Amino acid sequence: MIATTKDYFKLHFIVLLFGFTAILGKLVSIPAVEMVFYRTLMAAAGMTVLLLIVKGSFKVSQSNFIKIFLTGSIVAIHWITFFVSGRISNPSTSLVGFATCSFWAALIEPIAKRKKIQALEVGLGIVVLVGLILIFSFNFDYAFGLFLGIISGLTAAIFSVINSKIAARVSAYTITLYEMLGACATVILFFPIYKMYIAEDHQLHLIPATMDWVYIGTMAIACSVYAYSVMINLSKKLSVFFIQLALNLEPVYGILIALFVFGQQEVMGWNFYVGTLIILSAVAIFPLIKSRQGFQS
Repeated sequence: MIATTKDYFKLHFIVLLFGFTAILGKLVSIPAVEMVFYRTLMAAAGMTVLLLIVKGSFKVSQSNFIKIFLTGSIVAIHWITFFVSGRISNPSTSLVGFATCSFWAALIEPIAKRKKIQALEVGLGIVVLVGLILIFSFNFDYAFGLFLGIISGLTAAIFSVINSKIAARVSAYTITLYEMLGACATVILFFPIYKMYIAEDHQLHLIPATMDWVYIGTMAIACSVYAYSVMINLSKKLSVFFIQLALNLEPVYGILIALFVFGQQEVMGWNFYVGTLIILSAVAIFPLIKSRQGFQS
């Protein structure tokens, strides 16, 4: 199957949607934990409908179901830390932290698959750390927000590596459905602890405003169900390398959208943008070098 110009536009539109989630999360009025509950619930419902439409299979072995369902807990941690990061700092900070995902994956995947960690990955890891140190310096006001963004990137790398191993046995749609259910169940189990120790007024805010339903529904249907299904279809025409390279633009798109939507609130010092450029350069260079090494081997 030959990719068309339309397919390339679709890919970048999907990446744009992924970057847009940080802005939508900032616009929702209810707290991040309650928002993640509704997003995972609506995404699971949407994926169920999609599976029925495409006549996909809901069947999965008991062992795989347990693995997928528990992986959903990691997805829940990923989304909670990502959106809390954006709330206590700003979307740009959360996106920069999330940009470390590729670096974490480069370290975690060899360990999970019992392969030797390459010097290239260590070297790029040092470059990423330099970028983070530069951002943290010069009176950076969002240190904890960036820390949560980094945790978001780490957990995203963990569940991505797990999914890459399970995907050989289970449909991507089925994995997404049960992970969303697992994530939703995790948030529900977390509610009592959250209410008692973390929530500012020790209350759950489970009644979204009218526009909250629009924002959360967009994240669940457009940024999760639609984006994921289109990405799977594009993988039949575009190389995995090219898709990964395009995904590295997510923080760039997100930061540009945030600057447009929130204006002056998103403007920060030169150290933030130089540090961000260093991190994104390292993230983008990694798949490029790995691809060239693959061609030479």
